[in-house]
Amino acid sequence: MVPSPYRHPTIVDPIYAARVSGLSVARVPCGRHRGRLSAYFITCLRRRQQVGGDRKVAGIDVILDLLLIGLVITLEPIPLTAFILILLAKGGTRKGAAFIFGWLLSLAIVVALTILVTGNKPPKPNTAPSLAALAVKIAIGVALVLIAVRQRRRMGQPRPPKKPPKWQTGLDNMSPLYAIGLAPLTQPWGLVAAGVAVITEAKLTSWQSYIALFLFCLVATSLYIALEVYAGFRPEKAQEFLGRIRAWIDTHTDQVIIVVSLLLGFWLVGKSIYVIVT
Repeated sequence: MVPSPYRHPTIVDPIYAARVSGLSVARVPCGRHRGRLSAYFITCLRRRQQVGGDRKVAGIDVILDLLLIGLVITLEPIPLTAFILILLAKGGTRKGAAFIFGWLLSLAIVVALTILVTGNKPPKPNTAPSLAALAVKIAIGVALVLIAVRQRRRMGQPRPPKKPPKWQTGLDNMSPLYAIGLAPLTQPWGLVAAGVAVITEAKLTSWQSYIALFLFCLVATSLYIALEVYAGFRPEKAQEFLGRIRAWIDTHTDQVIIVVSLLLGFWLVGKSIYVIVT
């Protein structure tokens, strides 16, 4: 690299720029024309800095989206109820750990397959693939809002009793291997699909990108891990605590679904429309 005679970062010597670019120094304008050339290279540098700033902003947006989706996944009441029932069963701590392993494994497989399919090359803005990803997020957001509206209309209405699933009748005899397989079946795959649509916009070029994906999986499992740790260290108190949580979820399932669905639904729709418009 040819050293620049200028120390200030905003001053560009045209001869130095020509040497770095591989151009002939003899073709560099002299006198007052050098100022124009310097201004040209300054503009190029500023554009590079702007592009780098845009990429950082895009990376932050992806992280925020993944963290929000992960938070909604871990608060989803239906799979959380299944996990609590497993913890309350005989040998629940061991089965709960197996359930968490299956939960994390399914998330990791989805993330890996998404990156493999996209080739770690996120679609460029204003192209058909990028617009398709935004359309998917809008569709998921609209579906979440409709789910919230449906749950709101059903609140207070009598519902026919439902038979418990077969797996609930054999919780005490459930094997850890069965718990591993049960975890993916209880995943809220609609929310995971929203995470997949966001992951298609990510490019793993730095350790921050890998940490973002790791945090998505961790946040989506955080409440399960916290309950598992508490049940492992305080088994007697955990039984009573988990019983209260289950009773609260049974009476507030609709409210939780409405809040988290509206929160994530409006976020996905509003942000995706904003990206398309701007």
